[in-house]
Amino acid sequence: MYCPSCQSSNQQEFTAEIIIHFSGLENIDKPGVWVFPRVSVCLDCGSSHFATPKTELPLLATGAPTFAASPRPESGDQCRTRAS
Repeated sequence: MYCPSCQSSNQQEFTAEIIIHFSGLENIDKPGVWVFPRVSVCLDCGSSHFATPKTELPLLATGAPTFAASPRPESGDQCRTRAS
């Protein structure tokens, strides 16, 4: 796949944590919507692209997100801590 910005094929995919905030002073008290997409990053120009997961789209459309409604998906590559 080629970068839409510079046409480079030097891209890599990463996991990400992104919080989308509602704009405007009228939304200042609304919590953001957490999303955990895969992000494609061009390693030549830095252009990055992701798609918002379908599970979070209704939260963005209604403007009434809650932190409990956007859980982080389970993943085998998450950091684990050891008990002392």
